Amino acid sequence: MTKAVKGDDVSDIVAEHDEERPARRLSRGPDLLVYLAALGVALLVLKQVFFPYSKGNQFYLVIFLGSTLPLVFLCYRPLARSRRTPDNPWVLDWALSVVALVVGLYPVLFGYDDFLDRQGQLSTLDIVAGALLLLLILEATRRTTGWVLPIVCLLFLAYAYYGGYLPPNWGIAHAGVDFSQIINALYNDASGFFGTPLDVAASYIVLFTIYGAVLEASGAGRFFVDISFAAFRRSRTAPGRTTVLSGFLLGTVSGSGTATAVSLGSITWPILQRAGYPRENAGGLLAASGIGAILSPPTLGAAAFIIAEYLQTSYLTVLIWAAVPTLLYYLGIVFAMEADARRFHAKPVDVEREDPWRLLLRGGYHFLSLAIIVVFLALDIPPFAAVVYATGVAALFALIARRRDLRGWAVDMVSALSRGVRGALPVIAVCAAAGVITSTITKTGLGLELADALVDVARALTDNPTVVLALTVVLSAVAVGVLGLAVPVTASFIIAWVVIAPALETLGVAPAERAMFIFYYAVLSEVTPPTALAAVASAAITGGRVMATMWQCWKYTLPAFLVPIAFVLTDNGAALLLQSDAVTVVWVLAVSALAVAALGVVTGGWLFGPVHPAVRALFVPAAVCLLYLEPGPIAAGLAFGVAATAAHLVIRRRRHETTADGAGGGGPDRDGLRGETTEPAGGGREPGV
Repeated sequence: MTKAVKGDDVSDIVAEHDEERPARRLSRGPDLLVYLAALGVALLVLKQVFFPYSKGNQFYLVIFLGSTLPLVFLCYRPLARSRRTPDNPWVLDWALSVVALVVGLYPVLFGYDDFLDRQGQLSTLDIVAGALLLLLILEATRRTTGWVLPIVCLLFLAYAYYGGYLPPNWGIAHAGVDFSQIINALYNDASGFFGTPLDVAASYIVLFTIYGAVLEASGAGRFFVDISFAAFRRSRTAPGRTTVLSGFLLGTVSGSGTATAVSLGSITWPILQRAGYPRENAGGLLAASGIGAILSPPTLGAAAFIIAEYLQTSYLTVLIWAAVPTLLYYLGIVFAMEADARRFHAKPVDVEREDPWRLLLRGGYHFLSLAIIVVFLALDIPPFAAVVYATGVAALFALIARRRDLRGWAVDMVSALSRGVRGALPVIAVCAAAGVITSTITKTGLGLELADALVDVARALTDNPTVVLALTVVLSAVAVGVLGLAVPVTASFIIAWVVIAPALETLGVAPAERAMFIFYYAVLSEVTPPTALAAVASAAITGGRVMATMWQCWKYTLPAFLVPIAFVLTDNGAALLLQSDAVTVVWVLAVSALAVAALGVVTGGWLFGPVHPAVRALFVPAAVCLLYLEPGPIAAGLAFGVAATAAHLVIRRRRHETTADGAGGGGPDRDGLRGETTEPAGGGREPGV
């Protein structure tokens, strides 16, 4: 019998394959220092929610960055790996941490009001402190996420400084910005280090990571998996369904695609293996289910909070926009999973299941804190306050459940506060670095120039407005996907927003549609070969081939790559974001579900039995036409779908008749069909895809 992956192994796999670099394993002394410092930051963040600083939000952001940036140099090593145990900071790391503390807090240590008064005319000491902070932020970003984002930031800085040397007839040429002006824009301006990205990290993301840590400490993660197992009876499709449902529920705890996939795999991979899933398919299913964590309400990913800030709308509105696309995302995974379970002849697996109602009665309170977030948001309570209340409720119910272990509960809850801040350090570094990019683009006007260039490429190919929009959308999707291969989701969204959103706006795409379009493609870059990190981590769990696992993950998530395009191509696409009347929402959802089902046949190769390749090809235009949510294309899509289904049934019937007559020699295979071979359960490769 296969054993589950141990907890330490899970942590190692997440650290190795997550988009964020692995943190150090500190010895007791440095770990205690970091623990207390992170706890202090958590208390600072909670204090800001209820008793904000009178000097304004930027004053708080200066203190927040100055308090968290030093922790990066203590928690993350300068090199990707270290064989030292324990892996404590070096002398250089301590020195960088001290310098980060000083230059980070410099604006408030030496007179905050005077510092603001020098805006545009910084002193030499201001410029030195700002330049050091810039270098430290880039180094912190390199340590946590790798080289790509810092290099991108340096390219933008070079463009700002040397833009005046570009040929004047180039659209992206500008007058040039001198070094002191660059530092001023970054250090003493609301669009630089202390802009919207860092504001979101300090006001929302940290609180949600703390909430996730408290939920995890209360046992919510294990409960969500248990309730998923209990929800499905013994059947050949139950292991796959359990994996998908568990991935959705676990995402409310972690908010990280890779972490969710690995945690999920450590529990469900042995079950999938016993059911007969090949390693690559199981890994792809785990990765696809895990990535859904970034797309799923009520927590979503960090970029969702940035959407709310950029569009000046409520976070609840963003959650509403995400509801239907999330449903379609998981629906596509389920269709593909159901087909796989039948093609692989998956076997029912006996696992210990509790009665779902009894389990729900005992641990259903874990859902309550999630509901509180949504209810409070609906009552116009700010999200940062709503998540604090939800965290308190989660902690309270954990206390009730562990009332005989009050000391252990207190230790776990305090540790969750510290762990939540430590878990947010990479995002904080990314958001501070993103300020370099947004500030440069704002100061030079580069965003509009690149947006115009994107639209001009499409218009060079055709004059038809509909085709121009379609080409721009496709080019934008590719651009966001390629960008996401190199940088984390949050940075990918921020960069794409300032470059691609104006292009879509030029063509009349509404704010909600273009924001969610960019958000979804930024997230989906996480499952795009050749750098699908969640798939790589899942392959480490299952022992499958890495590239094959990536392609299987891409297969499971294919509908998600096409659904966002439907947001922006037609006016009816707004209904997918629940921005229309109820009747339109219902029929658009029904048509989109049919399109996802058609794509499921294409990727899964199953419809009441194996589907001939030619028939699968017919379902491609069916899905594409259905997702263009206008009457004419929908009718064409339905016609393709009906023709493909009819052709499949005719072929299936003829094969049954052929095998019944014994024509061509040999008996029928396990499906009663000739010419369609399937690998025995437990095999290592997927046939026919």
